[in-house]
Amino acid sequence: MSLKAVLFDFNGVIINDERIHLQLIDEILIQENLQPQKVQERQSSLGRSDRACFQELLANRGRVVTDEYLNQLLNRKAEAYVLELEKLDKLPIYPGVEDLIYQVRSQNIKLGLVSGALRKEIELVLNHTKLANYFTVIVAGDDITTSKPQPDGYILAVERFNQNYPELDVQPQECLAIEDTPAGIQAAKQAQMQVVGVANTYPFHMLQRCCNWTVDYLTDLELERVQNVFSGKEPQPSVSEC
Repeated sequence: MSLKAVLFDFNGVIINDERIHLQLIDEILIQENLQPQKVQERQSSLGRSDRACFQELLANRGRVVTDEYLNQLLNRKAEAYVLELEKLDKLPIYPGVEDLIYQVRSQNIKLGLVSGALRKEIELVLNHTKLANYFTVIVAGDDITTSKPQPDGYILAVERFNQNYPELDVQPQECLAIEDTPAGIQAAKQAQMQVVGVANTYPFHMLQRCCNWTVDYLTDLELERVQNVFSGKEPQPSVSEC
């Protein structure tokens, strides 16, 4: 077995924008004459799609909305997100992202992205940072109806790799996911992938319990060692459940 594809999460792995997302969700709730998020709601929203978050937040406040109305809220948030990023002199891309992408591509390993964020948000950032051409597969929040911790996004990513590169015959066990939240880690593991946890959002020790590899920063990830584990040259790291 070999490592054939690396799949990045987006928010909290590529771009440091969780604070912006939480702020925009609160603003929309207030515009809807609803209470902003409680602390535990903010925690549970991390790693999940905006659609899933809004559905739960609205239900918690006794508000029932149609899919059409929910889509309007999501589009409002996406438009506000674009405006927030335009205010910044430089996008808050995490250190090590570009270097790791370079390493992966130099080994002829395919790159993908699996996120609950809307495609327009993802493409805005990737185009602005000139990273868009490197990701041959993107699964965004508008491609699926479920959210992490469900594995559907990762399963769809494998299907798309095999549509684009049928000769590769990519299997989930030949993919590495890079995640920063328990919801994302569970999604990748349920899809039968090995996972790197990067301690951008949660403490190292929390992620270490349930990831194959855990790093404080992406610059700490030793891709060669990861490849050796996939190829059987080094033993598989032990993993417990999140």
